[in-house]
Amino acid sequence: MPRLFVALPVPEEIADELTALQSGVPDARWMPPENLHVTLCFVGEVQGGVMRDLEEELADIAGPRFAVAVAGVEQFSSGKQPRALVATVERSDRLDWLQQKVATVARNCGIELERRKYRPHVTLARFGNSAETGHHLAQFMATHSTFKAGPWIADHFALYSSRTGRNGSIYTEEAAYALTF
Repeated sequence: MPRLFVALPVPEEIADELTALQSGVPDARWMPPENLHVTLCFVGEVQGGVMRDLEEELADIAGPRFAVAVAGVEQFSSGKQPRALVATVERSDRLDWLQQKVATVARNCGIELERRKYRPHVTLARFGNSAETGHHLAQFMATHSTFKAGPWIADHFALYSSRTGRNGSIYTEEAAYALTF
């Protein structure tokens, strides 16, 4: 069963700026530039028929292009344990609108989604359980707290599949959907 998510791809020039940040935190599993994206909706594992339905329904979303910008970094944690280091994406009405449309389409296809509040971001690194991570992570966040990248124009979003490879996840764009006006 494919594991799916819907996201805005990060343009190469922005990915280059983000990957230039990727150092100084031991035990970080840094994301390769081709895997950087702004998740709109994590779908998870689905049957092939649900994937086809989702692909078709996403094509019905007609929306405007809009500007996307990165401003700052933060960590996502589980309790006191850091799980991910992310670049924060500035919120906008158009980004929120698109995220809500994508989530509605997914639910209409019978997909159960997590009920947590949407926090737009680009994942820079993931962490396992390491005692050393905390200090270095705090130092990284203090050093890069004013980081900015973009804006860029989001002119499409995409349905991606994810599979585990030898060196981490491999993302494949399954379908792209233009934002046209």
